[in-house]
Amino acid sequence: MRARKPEQEVIYFVLPDRFENGDPANDHGGLKGDRLHTGFDPSDKAFYHGGDLKGLTRRLDYIQNLGASAIWVGPVFKNKPVQGPKGQESAGYHGYWITDFTHVDPHLGTDADFKALVDAAHARGMKVYMDIIVNHTADVIQYREGAAQGYPYRSKAAYPFSRKGGVSGAPINAGFAGDDNPDPANWTKLVDPAFAYTPVVPKDEAHVKVPAWLNDPIWYHNRGNTDWKGESAQYGDFVGLDDLATENPRVVSGMIDIYGDWIDRFGIDGFRIDTAKHVNPAFWRQFVPAMQARAKAKGIPNFHIFGEVTTDGYDPALLASWTRNSGLPAVLDFAFMHAVISATDGSAGSQDLARMVEDDALYEGGKAAAMQLPTFLGNHDAGRIAMFLEKANPKASPAEILARDRLAHAMLLTLRGVPTIYYGDEQGFAGTDGDQRARQDMFPSHVALYNAEALVGSSASTAASNFDPQQPLYRFIASLARLRRATPALTDGRTVLRASSDTPGLFAVSRFDPVTGREVLLAFNTSAQPLSAPVQVEAGSSRFDVLAGEGCATTVAAPGSLEVTLAPFGFAVCAAKP
Repeated sequence: MRARKPEQEVIYFVLPDRFENGDPANDHGGLKGDRLHTGFDPSDKAFYHGGDLKGLTRRLDYIQNLGASAIWVGPVFKNKPVQGPKGQESAGYHGYWITDFTHVDPHLGTDADFKALVDAAHARGMKVYMDIIVNHTADVIQYREGAAQGYPYRSKAAYPFSRKGGVSGAPINAGFAGDDNPDPANWTKLVDPAFAYTPVVPKDEAHVKVPAWLNDPIWYHNRGNTDWKGESAQYGDFVGLDDLATENPRVVSGMIDIYGDWIDRFGIDGFRIDTAKHVNPAFWRQFVPAMQARAKAKGIPNFHIFGEVTTDGYDPALLASWTRNSGLPAVLDFAFMHAVISATDGSAGSQDLARMVEDDALYEGGKAAAMQLPTFLGNHDAGRIAMFLEKANPKASPAEILARDRLAHAMLLTLRGVPTIYYGDEQGFAGTDGDQRARQDMFPSHVALYNAEALVGSSASTAASNFDPQQPLYRFIASLARLRRATPALTDGRTVLRASSDTPGLFAVSRFDPVTGREVLLAFNTSAQPLSAPVQVEAGSSRFDVLAGEGCATTVAAPGSLEVTLAPFGFAVCAAKP
């Protein structure tokens, strides 16, 4: 298992609270009171529903039979149960509002439950990737000024470290040379955190964060809420979440200690890093090598680290910059997501998928490194692939949406990268948007909104348990995942573009076995019409077997030319015979 490289995995991404309830006794997280105290309300999409680590462990066979070889587990750390303005409260069921970075949230179970999950996965030859956060903690720190104004961001220029509350304020932090100077001696001179806002910690939360050093406001940016642009994207609070000053060497060493300990204690196999692009690149250039060294010392040579760098569209240059400037080994491939959605929802052709073949050279390490990018069709923030397809095609029949969904998954499981399946997609979950509307329950749901939604390829409802191995999408994904892991050209093979179009139609590439050089042709029809066309293949590839889908001729029409005939939204995986 540990010898497998990241690109040889198929990842299954799951939010534990929404997957399976293995122990109802922990539903309230050991807390008493109503939902605003415990965070538990299974009828509200914004609160805990009862899923936990025992439930996830119990369903490992289901995940493995889908063809997944690695599980990306949403954050398991202890969270602030509930936060938000009065009347707009929600719970930390998703795991991104951490108070204790050293232990499992009681809603999800115990540290022992997490160890049992990792051990059970490893016994099956499956890896476990943790979802981690270094950018922020839960919202604990408050500001004395301007609550009614929503704490707008206060820049370093208008509110320098050297003055209290703005350039005309009293001098503070004498001798501090700025946060781009990593010398620990420099940082000892930053003693007053009230340069922009005056941070205040409520008395009842003065010691809520673990490790204890996290309770001191000096380790945070304290500049108000981000507007998602420019400087504030790195220094601003995410809707109040306390933004850590990751430029500070104490914060760097503290985070290395925290997450190194999880590697030491549990032997996990990788990290997905939340909000990676909102942390200064210098932090990652220290953190990543430290985690890799810690993993190697634990006997984990292929520790997979991938960061979240969101993009609004096809933008591989932005993604690649974080592998070059920050030293992140990989990033979540948002460019792939956008390219596949636009190709399969009918809004564009396959020009972005075609560009990707050459754009992969942008990443640090070039095209070989791009094979380690986790690819995906949707997620817990953006929304599900079926939702994108339905929104772009509101008059499409259920059969057409299923066909488009299958086509998207065929691309995910055969093109380069590490296929990452978002839990529930294999059961036809769609949702109506991103965030809370894309976080359905796999176990019987009490959320009316979820239960009113039609599933793709099924007449089932989220009101019932949805772990059906006979669901058409489950069976389809499982068959292609098995094929991928058994075919070196699909996990490790280089890619050559064969055909593309700026309108819906044929998209084709060849991938090659890295040892034998055997060619595998992948052909996709993104249009609603059948098509037949000759596709270029290698001159030495003369006879082909169809490994998946249908539509490849078994023999070339002439050396270097193979005829493909594809149904609407059809595909074919065709391997040259030796």
